[in-house]
Amino acid sequence: MASFIFVIVVRVLQALIWAIIISAVMSWLVAFNVINTRNQIVYNVVRFLDAVTDPILRPARRLIPPMGGVDVSPIIVIIVLQAAVTYLIPWLFRPLFNVIG
Repeated sequence: MASFIFVIVVRVLQALIWAIIISAVMSWLVAFNVINTRNQIVYNVVRFLDAVTDPILRPARRLIPPMGGVDVSPIIVIIVLQAAVTYLIPWLFRPLFNVIG
C-alpha cells in the first residue's frame, strides 16, 4: 500500500513538472504570435495550464522578480520539485515502508 501511495505522489509531482514546462513553452508561443489564443482550443489549454501552474509559481514569482523581462520562477520551481521527487519524498516514505511494507 505504501508503494502505491509513493508512486501516486511521485507521478503527480512529475505531471506538475511537465505542466510547468508545457505552460512555459505555450506562453513563449503566444508571446511570439506563433499560436493565437483566439482559437478556442488553444485558449482552453492555456487557461487550464495557468490554473494548474499559477498557484505553484505565484510564491516563487513573489520572491524572484523577472530578470530583464524573463521569468525564471518556472526553472526554480522545477528544480525544487525535482529535488523533492528525488530526495524528500523517498525520505518521507521510508518510515512508512518500514511499517507497512
